[in-house]
Amino acid sequence: MSTFKTIEWKQDRVLMIDQRKLPLEEVYIECLTYLDVARAIKEMIIRGAPAIGVAAAMGFALGAIRSNCKDKRRFLDEMEEIAAIISSTRPTAVNLFWAVNRMKKILYEIKDKEIELIKERLVEEAERIYREDVEICKRIGKVGSQLIKDGSVVLTHCNAGALATAGYGTALGVIRAASESGKSVRVIATETRPFLQGARLTAWELKKDGLPVSLITDSMAGYVMSKGLVDAVLVGADRIASNGDVANKIGTYSLSILAKFHNIPFYVAAPISTIDFSCPSGELIPIEERDICEVTHVQGRRVAPDVKVLNPAFDITPSENVSSIITENGIASPPFDGSLKKLLE
Repeated sequence: MSTFKTIEWKQDRVLMIDQRKLPLEEVYIECLTYLDVARAIKEMIIRGAPAIGVAAAMGFALGAIRSNCKDKRRFLDEMEEIAAIISSTRPTAVNLFWAVNRMKKILYEIKDKEIELIKERLVEEAERIYREDVEICKRIGKVGSQLIKDGSVVLTHCNAGALATAGYGTALGVIRAASESGKSVRVIATETRPFLQGARLTAWELKKDGLPVSLITDSMAGYVMSKGLVDAVLVGADRIASNGDVANKIGTYSLSILAKFHNIPFYVAAPISTIDFSCPSGELIPIEERDICEVTHVQGRRVAPDVKVLNPAFDITPSENVSSIITENGIASPPFDGSLKKLLE
């Protein structure tokens, strides 16, 4: 396990590490209301699809316990409004919507109970989602570690570690599990422009937990692959279509092309909840466009002239570039439109 907590429910409030301030400061913020949680998701205080899902569930529970409604109908209407606000924060990560829908399902299953009992049950469900995420990531790690050979150098992009989940991580969870099993594994982390999740988060997290890591700029990936310095590419995902197309941090698509050219396996690690079986292909996954200042500024200082800027937060890696998708229920291999569904059996 990691030596820090990404998010936790404590005394009817939500505590989370402020990922914007890493690696220079390890600061935790306190969310007292669902609006605090919604802002934290939108402003990337917390990020990573599984972690966003946990935060969404806890935000929903916070909204419930802070409600002053005594009338059941008004209470249910208020919870619908809270669900809509939380769901509007980030469009690409499907875990956000999965978690909100799971909380709403519980809400309506017990809607005939007393309001105070409903509130208690929603808090219990949010905490259950948190615990489940940790256990799911550990299972993903155990399942995926069999793909990592002793002595491997694994290249990863963005952050799919404990900071992107309730704990342990998806892609980094696989690396952790391989290391815990006695294998020697080294990591190459891309810096992941423009928000620098690899440089600020992945490198910090791995160093803090004692796992060997080297940092490269995004544009160095082809070079290190061409020199035979990479044995596998391992990334997380924000949404996976039913055909195996993968939405992940911008730059993932480019890495998949480079890996394919150099005959390097390209693995994706994600929980089943990240697979959107209602989405037939990556073409239908919404891609979030973020503030252009993330590109033109670094830590609040302008580093580019006043020009037009594109800032898509994610791209789509086509399924034909993916070697395997690692989940808590097993490993899916191409063709994914059949193998992913078998993981539900």
